[in-house]
Amino acid sequence: MNPVSNPFAPGAGAPPPELAGRDLLRENLRVALERSRLGRPARSAILIGLRGVGKTVLLDRVRDDAEASGIHTIRLEAPEGRSLPAMLAPQLRQALLRLSQTEAAKAYAVRGLRALAGFVGKLKLTYNDIEVGLDYEPEPGLADNGDLEHDLQALMEQAGLAAKAGGTALALFIDELQYVGEPELAALITALHRISQRQLPVVLVGAGLPQLRGQMGNAKSYAERLFDFPEIGALPPEAARQAIEKPLLGEGVRITAQALDEILERSQGYAYFLQTWGSEAWLAADGSPIEAADLHKASASAMASLDHSFFRVRFERCTPKERRYLRAMAELGAGPHRSGDIAACLGEKVSSLAPTRATLIAKGMVWSPTHGDTAFTVPMFDGFMKRILPGEEWRQP
Repeated sequence: MNPVSNPFAPGAGAPPPELAGRDLLRENLRVALERSRLGRPARSAILIGLRGVGKTVLLDRVRDDAEASGIHTIRLEAPEGRSLPAMLAPQLRQALLRLSQTEAAKAYAVRGLRALAGFVGKLKLTYNDIEVGLDYEPEPGLADNGDLEHDLQALMEQAGLAAKAGGTALALFIDELQYVGEPELAALITALHRISQRQLPVVLVGAGLPQLRGQMGNAKSYAERLFDFPEIGALPPEAARQAIEKPLLGEGVRITAQALDEILERSQGYAYFLQTWGSEAWLAADGSPIEAADLHKASASAMASLDHSFFRVRFERCTPKERRYLRAMAELGAGPHRSGDIAACLGEKVSSLAPTRATLIAKGMVWSPTHGDTAFTVPMFDGFMKRILPGEEWRQP
């Protein structure tokens, strides 16, 4: 079939043609944002899930919904090695400038921009990666203590007051939140706590790997009472079928029940994998309907595509010692696994492997579902590790 007409979109954060199975969560987040705009209590939300489940896509769709309803938004992705103040400052500046265009909010927004000037001026010594244009002189005593937790709270309050005066809300969308360091995460949680106490219209919609819930609890003990933590997992069978069938029908193409069942089984219902198998099935088929026979070729190319991109890009970030640890996990199966079992597989002591495990958690490769357990953050990664490191040579240090 014509590859130009291929409706599927396997890519990092690429929106699928059909966002199936997420309607209830989108509605819950819409309600929270609208309640915030009205000055009513609304909990921020942190989307939790493994790689490839569609957190980024969902985050962006909710942001589009919010913008369409007139809510002001900012969008960040927290990369490793960059500070939260450096990411937030330019985005808050843009939001305050937009709010200053509304006459009712102008005075509050300008004061927010003065707070931003004080915030940047004092914290640049600590966070020297902050780069942002300043539009007003700082106001002495406003967000200029040089203490992140205090100053971020003051700055966010001013942004909330501006949004309230403008009859709108400010929604912060932050992806990969697990990469924010604990002191900065604590400052963000404290600021949102104060915002909640004052019932100002500022809401955070974040997304991150499963360890994020524990990170936020460690940063501030009240985090679990302040946020909702909806878990984003594999799609249930009916939604997974819809994610494949509806885009195909939009192109006038059918798929047999047997072929569709095989896609669901191979992909395990994970959003990214569904898009990959759907795309490869389209390319493998000669025409409509797509049949089970087409899936034999499609599955081989889908797995090769995942190995080359989705899996390998994560594998390449790991040191040889980290790769051995991951390969030992794979040897034991999909997981989760006890630290002692992994150590036994490698012929080492648990204590000697603790630093390796810690760096893998920091890199977002594994997480700890319960104390002493370790699991992959990437679905099907055990199979990839066996394919890329076959045989027994990986056991040698």
